[in-house]
Amino acid sequence: MNVTEAMVSRRSVRGFLDTPLDRAVIEEVLEIASRAPSGGNLQPWRIVALTGAPLRHLTKRMSERLETGGEPDESLFPIYPAQVSSPYRDYRFRNAEQLYGAVGIPRQDKAARRAWFARNYQFFGAPVGLFCYVDQQMGSAQWSDLGMYLQSVMLLLQERGLGSCPQEAWSAYHRTVAEIVDPPPEWMLFCGLAVGYEDRDEPANNYRTERAPLGDFASFLGWDEN
Repeated sequence: MNVTEAMVSRRSVRGFLDTPLDRAVIEEVLEIASRAPSGGNLQPWRIVALTGAPLRHLTKRMSERLETGGEPDESLFPIYPAQVSSPYRDYRFRNAEQLYGAVGIPRQDKAARRAWFARNYQFFGAPVGLFCYVDQQMGSAQWSDLGMYLQSVMLLLQERGLGSCPQEAWSAYHRTVAEIVDPPPEWMLFCGLAVGYEDRDEPANNYRTERAPLGDFASFLGWDEN
């Protein structure tokens, strides 16, 4: 699989098989992905990988917390802007309609949508969960470096036949994650990443999100001079 094939075939997988993954594969991917660029070579990403008993403990703890109300922790950062204008708002709306349409949950069934969203906190059944942290002294530029690292991780996983799903939803429960992970106090949780083999029978995996056409987001200057 070349880079283009990995890029085109990658998607956010929301249903996994429970097939265990070899630690050596995860280590290899995380290490190779560290070739991702970062300003000044700060390499601001900090990764914790969970499987087995620690992962089961975390997902059980999250189930218990959600069953008793599940109010999120204090926000570490805004996942979305307070006000999102068009076309960005339209992209988000369409994505939600596609996802919940694929799993057969109508817009008016808010309870069913909340219950389905809670599957985030089970890593959608994945056998491996990664958490990406960043030191609190880092700024917005370093957060963009996290994105480049995580995209590299996801493409390398795709090359190896593994699916993934980045999940900023985990940041809303950073205290519960910290109970298991025990990160240094200066680390801030950015997101989780579910990793495993895709369950092709899961309805949520049977659709592809749309992308805006090139002309909507790219401009080309100077090309008419030649």
